[in-house]
Amino acid sequence: MTDARRPIERPLSPHLQVYRLTITMVMSGAHRITGFFLYFGSILFVWWLVAAASGPNAFATITWLLDSWIGRFVLLGYTWTLLHHMFGGIRHFVWDLGLGMGPGEREWLSAATLIASLSLTVILWALAYFAMGGLR
Repeated sequence: MTDARRPIERPLSPHLQVYRLTITMVMSGAHRITGFFLYFGSILFVWWLVAAASGPNAFATITWLLDSWIGRFVLLGYTWTLLHHMFGGIRHFVWDLGLGMGPGEREWLSAATLIASLSLTVILWALAYFAMGGLR
């Protein structure tokens, strides 16, 4: 018969101190965080759409807000968040196909996700900057 007061001894799970932080782990966390921030960016996008449909005064207000340096910084962050989450989703899709599962391949795909999202964000903003006529 067992003593009900005695705690059950169970094996301990490895803790963070056991693991070495890798880029794959960081990109996994970043994918979750960008998914969270996409929610707020989508609210901002819907606000812009509603303002466009509401009339010139509402649209002028949101345009003024997004045209400020804070608004542009938020839009830059939203652009990177959207692209990073997209490339992270592509990386997970590649893994779902059973490809890129080797240790070096996982690290390479994770680094490529970060490099591609940062590069494409800079390219898109540079194209938009020149399409809008540069500094106003």
